[in-house]
Amino acid sequence: MARPGRRQTGARRPAQRDQRRARDRGDVIAVLARAVRGLEAAAERGRVTPAVRTEFQAVALLVRQQHERVKADPDSTPAHRAEQLKRLDGIATILGKTAVRAPALLALLSDDAVVTEAARALARDMLRDAGEEPAPEEAPAPEAAAAPAVSERRVVPQSVVSRQLANPFLAPDYSAVPPRPVRPQRLAGWELLGPLLTSFERAGGGDAACMPLPPPAPVRVPGDRELMPHQAQVVAAAAAGHRTFLLADEPGLGKTAQALLAAQAADAYPLLVVVPNVVKTNWARETGLWTPSRPATVVQGDGDTVDGFADVVVVNYDVLDRHAGWLGDFGFRGMVVDEAHFIKNRTSQRSQHVLRLSERIRSRTARPLLMALTGTPLINDVDDFRAIWQFLGWTDETMPLGELMEALEDTGLTPADPGFYAAARRCVVDRGIVRRRKVDVAADIPARRIADLPVELDGPAGRSIRAAERDLAERMVARYEKALANRAPGAVDDGVRGIDPALVRRVARAELKDASTGEAGENVFSMMRRIGRAKAGLAADYAAQLARSAGKVVFFAKHVDVMDAAEETFTRQGVRFSSIRGDQTPNVRQANVDAFVKDPGVAVAVCSLTAAGVGLNLQVASNVVLAELSWTDAEQTQAIDRSHRIGQTEPVTAWRIIAAQTIDARIAELIDSKAGLAARALDGSDEEVTSSSDVQLEALVALLTDALADATIG
Repeated sequence: MARPGRRQTGARRPAQRDQRRARDRGDVIAVLARAVRGLEAAAERGRVTPAVRTEFQAVALLVRQQHERVKADPDSTPAHRAEQLKRLDGIATILGKTAVRAPALLALLSDDAVVTEAARALARDMLRDAGEEPAPEEAPAPEAAAAPAVSERRVVPQSVVSRQLANPFLAPDYSAVPPRPVRPQRLAGWELLGPLLTSFERAGGGDAACMPLPPPAPVRVPGDRELMPHQAQVVAAAAAGHRTFLLADEPGLGKTAQALLAAQAADAYPLLVVVPNVVKTNWARETGLWTPSRPATVVQGDGDTVDGFADVVVVNYDVLDRHAGWLGDFGFRGMVVDEAHFIKNRTSQRSQHVLRLSERIRSRTARPLLMALTGTPLINDVDDFRAIWQFLGWTDETMPLGELMEALEDTGLTPADPGFYAAARRCVVDRGIVRRRKVDVAADIPARRIADLPVELDGPAGRSIRAAERDLAERMVARYEKALANRAPGAVDDGVRGIDPALVRRVARAELKDASTGEAGENVFSMMRRIGRAKAGLAADYAAQLARSAGKVVFFAKHVDVMDAAEETFTRQGVRFSSIRGDQTPNVRQANVDAFVKDPGVAVAVCSLTAAGVGLNLQVASNVVLAELSWTDAEQTQAIDRSHRIGQTEPVTAWRIIAAQTIDARIAELIDSKAGLAARALDGSDEEVTSSSDVQLEALVALLTDALADATIG
């Protein structure tokens, strides 16, 4: 009998399991069909556990393999082959629908998803359940086992080769890494990652959100720069020997300076800094300002201009695959990952490269400095922590490691004990979570507010958008009524006015799936883009008025055509602007930022919400115009905090331009209702934790519910 609280995912009674194996012997597709139905039921119940993700990936892997096997089978008749392929396509369809229902599974279906060893092992077991012996796998070479997927173009800059030849003693000393003491594992056999994540969901008022930090010590900084006390505390912690940090201060509290000076205090050189492309040049500039004695080099393209003798190497996520080889052998003693929420999808190539580089550094260096920087560590749900914890070496794919495991052992508790979750959260926080809010540590930063500015979409564009919204609602109503007509009597779960809420959600999910695959006509994504274009001129007019009356303005849009329309409006009105976009080179982007910051005649910065929403200092402006809505509160907050940060002297107002009486207004309300995740998990707030990944789904649910209610009243 299992102990209370112990995970029993996938457990079956031996007799039932043997019966099913006998029934499915020789029929792999039957095994997959049974497994996919279980996955579908798990997704409908709610939370997707690590075990469910592993099984989902194993089934997807086997579906692809069986599809190829059936098509290539020379002994199969055309009719039998068609029947087998039809069954596999049915399983694939259920996988796709399940992934739409549970967005955490969507990434596992992407082309660049890395199949975990656990999923491969489960796939082999499922083949054996069906009476097939898996094909033997070739054992990878030792280096290949630890290396990322090989890029088509792997490069080594010549200056890096010169550095290695100039100093042959740079080879890592593996003996410097002390072996961890072996100790009895009282928690052996317990599934711990799930409870650790749950401990953050259960956090409430008064729960600690920040590790104990030493008092700030004087830090010598160049020129007339000055550290704030909260920044100096992190530097003091690094100087005292702490080596892993999830630096999750709210945006605008100076995380870049803290990381650079912590590296200096820990003598963590050479230092690798992995950043979004948009802030690559800025990191090199900040290094020169805060630690001028430590030269920095930026990896561009194939790295032809890399200085192999620099102390700080700055590289963007997008070219990691090209440079992962020499970066792994460079001998780094520290690694900083900026905007660390970029690696939350652990199966993506960029995340895999970051995790493997971290593992390589930890295996070659005694107590390296590892820092994950992000003001928004949680975007979808607490599962976003997993990749960051793994980067820091606190956990691996399946369990806590090292000091975290020891701390959990020292609590004397198991997940079955009532006090485990609070104690476990404290253990994780003490490993290095640093979270401070502006209101607590930077009282001199003025207030921030979000003001919604409704606008009416008149003329042909407005009429067309409202007609498209009606068509979308009518299409979902028709789908709902058809599904309702096909249901057995008594199967309807009547909600308000006889509306079946479960069926409404299923219809909305189906609509969202069609929209994501391009099978639907007008959909929620294309409508939001059309609304953005329709609002562009009105939003630009308002930004121009603000610029004339209140000074510089930051204008954010999500789509390039909306930015183009806004810039045309500014040009007609004689308003000078800078354009900050994702397709610019770092030097061009920085020149446009400098023009906005330093040139009094440049009144507006027209920014891409995704390309300029992180890493930029635009505090010369106290007014922000959001011409288009993001799908997440986190992305919206990041954009606003380009102005609301250290150095700002005036209250910041973000003006959201909302198209009244359209789905735009509904989505704004949903974004606001889902802003409590980080507040609860990190800041000890009592706000309800909700995922912001389902805003599209909730918008469709509300649209269909309203349409059904109107039809009932009519």
